[in-house]
Amino acid sequence: MFLLSEGQGRPVRLHLTTGQISDFREADILLADLPDGTEKVIGDRGYDSNRIRRPLTGWNITACIPLKKNRKSKLPYNWHFYKKRHLIENMFAKLKDWRRIATRYAHCAHTFMSAIHFAASFIFYLKE
Repeated sequence: MFLLSEGQGRPVRLHLTTGQISDFREADILLADLPDGTEKVIGDRGYDSNRIRRPLTGWNITACIPLKKNRKSKLPYNWHFYKKRHLIENMFAKLKDWRRIATRYAHCAHTFMSAIHFAASFIFYLKE
């Protein structure tokens, strides 16, 4: 599962990937849904690919993604801004506090996504 969140670390869009495939293969889906006015995108090393960086550069969006160890061309990234990624990690931790999500009781994808949407709505939007 990967998601798009806003500046406070609250989820905006969620996407469930199939099986054990890498998230970056389906990142195009969320990149196409970036809201207008997006200035920066933070991602972990797994998202360091030209396939993700090229569209962001075309849209004048700064990619704050650390480089993979085996990357030949060295690209700069703002390490201090990358520290804000902890908001996203905290969001995943809050979602996994819900036992149904942490253990994935639901075998159907639509049921699991419904549980995630319900938990995210309660934690990040109703509880405040």
